Amino acid sequence: MPRFAERLAAVRERILLTGRDPAELEIVAVTKGRSAADAAEAVAAGVAALAENRVQEALPKLAALPKAEWHLVGHLQSNKVAQVAGRFRLIQSLDSVRLAELLAGRDAGQRVLLQVNVSREARKSGVRPEEAVAAARAISALLPLEGLMALGPAGTDPGPAFAELARLRLDCQDATGRALPVLSLGMSGDFEEACRAGSTMLRLGRVLFE
Repeated sequence: MPRFAERLAAVRERILLTGRDPAELEIVAVTKGRSAADAAEAVAAGVAALAENRVQEALPKLAALPKAEWHLVGHLQSNKVAQVAGRFRLIQSLDSVRLAELLAGRDAGQRVLLQVNVSREARKSGVRPEEAVAAARAISALLPLEGLMALGPAGTDPGPAFAELARLRLDCQDATGRALPVLSLGMSGDFEEACRAGSTMLRLGRVLFE
């Protein structure tokens, strides 16, 4: 089986085939279920950012690789805020103004993305699309808001949902009066569609590690 560096090169080739320059996109290696050694291999291969879904799985890896850039991409519960504030370079899964208030109370410099449920699936986290602009305005007054994040819909063409998030990012920029450079779209099964929709950040696990 090819090692991580070869898989990473293959992903970049697939990005090129979408018409995008891989240098325009940040690849975040999602280490859910992977060992600290696997995470270290990703860093050695040139991936600058690593991500975890669960706080309890993330913290030992943060301790093992303290110089890596870590993101939180899974749902953040309010009772975990004290454990994560200031520990992650970016919390991608902020999905309420209340959570932003709790984070700001711990670390007003914590960088975040607003998660939007553009798939409108009940089992997925994120603010409703029609609430995104108001939420972005409120959150940006509390924390450094860097952009928007979403999960693609299950089992259907993700293109319309991805395009909606791209439009919402522009609306949120207008509403907040600030640049929101990050559009975090695309996982192992749909990253090519995300590239075509204008994603700036891909969250990849299986396609890099298996």
